[in-house]
Amino acid sequence: MRVLWRLTRLLWQADPWAMWRGAAAALAVLVMGAALLGLSGWFITATGLAGIGIAFDVFRPSAGVRFLALGRAGARYAERLLTHDATLRALARLRLTLMARLETWPITRLRRLRGASELTRITADVDALDGLLLRLVLPLAAGLLTHALALAALWMLVSGPVALTVAGGYVLGGAVVLALVARGALRPSARAEEVRQAIRRRVIGLFRGQRDAILQATLPIQRNAIAADEDTLRATVARLDRIDRRAGLALNALVVLVTGAVLGIGTAAVQSAAFDPALAAIGVFVALALAETLLPLRRGLADLGRMHAAALRVIGPDQPAQPPAQPPDTHPDAQAGLTLHGVTVALPGRHTPLFRALDLHARPGETIALRGPSGSGKSTLLDALAGVAPRMAGQIDVLGVPLGLWPEDQLRAHLTLVPQRPVLIGGTIRENLALACDDLDDASAQAALRTARLEHVIAQIGGLDARLGESGAGLSGGESRRLALARAVLRAPGVLLLDEPTEGLDDALAREVLGGLRAALPRAVIVMAAHRDAEIAAADRVISLN
Repeated sequence: MRVLWRLTRLLWQADPWAMWRGAAAALAVLVMGAALLGLSGWFITATGLAGIGIAFDVFRPSAGVRFLALGRAGARYAERLLTHDATLRALARLRLTLMARLETWPITRLRRLRGASELTRITADVDALDGLLLRLVLPLAAGLLTHALALAALWMLVSGPVALTVAGGYVLGGAVVLALVARGALRPSARAEEVRQAIRRRVIGLFRGQRDAILQATLPIQRNAIAADEDTLRATVARLDRIDRRAGLALNALVVLVTGAVLGIGTAAVQSAAFDPALAAIGVFVALALAETLLPLRRGLADLGRMHAAALRVIGPDQPAQPPAQPPDTHPDAQAGLTLHGVTVALPGRHTPLFRALDLHARPGETIALRGPSGSGKSTLLDALAGVAPRMAGQIDVLGVPLGLWPEDQLRAHLTLVPQRPVLIGGTIRENLALACDDLDDASAQAALRTARLEHVIAQIGGLDARLGESGAGLSGGESRRLALARAVLRAPGVLLLDEPTEGLDDALAREVLGGLRAALPRAVIVMAAHRDAEIAAADRVISLN
């Protein structure tokens, strides 16, 4: 459970003041509830003992009851408001942590995140972790503090045995019951989430491929697989429900036992004249009120397995602390170009080379075309040159500096890769281009669009402020690729890597775009995976991969 402790610290550090506010509101609810029931029990008992016609101050106790009743209602509202505010702040921090973790993933794994099922799983993991604060951390912290205050108050107002019975019974007995709940629900909870994700993946896949499923007569098979998963989910959820009901029964039995023990101690004390019945009533009613500190926790513990699995995926397993690495001192030479010495690559997870060891030196201002059949390793080689995929052997020097010595931020300032499927964001054209530079101005943006022969298209849809949908919806495939090329031009890299840059363009437009790229970046090394005549014709050299 160390990963949950790490995650709790991470979420708490997102905004400690907001967390303490939420915890204080939750504590106020529990303390006022216990005080309200204890004062009410004392008031009713003391009034009954005083009898009719006997002088008894009813005004101050009744005012206290009203204050605690209204205060508890206000504290409950504040608790809902503040704990949810704290949780939302924590989830915002968690999303940043998730993005930082994703930066460390290899490009092959990141590309799989474009699938709807992967994005759905990440969203479900983040949603699962909001219960860590709301249903576990804050209620548990508030409950323990409430029991500490109740112990002190009962010790002073009633007696030590009553105080120890309440505190010991609830803290020790509750810990045993809740630990058994956590242990019993850990695997079923994680299993239920796995099956939910499997159902989501199957349903999404079925919706996307329903035409093929109908044509290939596999629809009944997929439907039966979904039905089987649903049966498994129902059985797992039923098991969790049984654990929850048994936990509720055990906790209610614990409340009865603690309250009965306090009642027995109080009765014996009253009979021996150790204290009056009104004080004994305080212990009984406070014991009943403190049940509120335990019963809600079983819901959070029932989801512990789901939270644990989600935390492992979001923040990863515990890793030993590493000393911060000192960035190497790099001195790029713009005249050195791009050099490959015996470079060999393979498909991710494979050990068979895609081509023989490759030696290449590309000079500044030179365009190299990589040619070969599909699967020959063109895209894999470009990923290796960009430092986003490993190579089996060989050395790559970018502007005279070995690729492995480049700090990440400096490498991206000098080398740019435009993949076969470029990624656009849901936003304006200006916002998509601004990903390349923080100080983008309209003149630079329009010049980049002219380079990609996209200025007229963008003007027709509303200019730089035209808004695209999710993943750049609103542009065709060729237009999206050209917008990515315009964004690459804005970075003015010394090395530009292009994966089939003119796919979706006619030959004339392809030649114009490639010519515009070379005119805009006259000294850049351009290496592109090519399969079209226009791309081959634009190259100074053609390298065949076989």
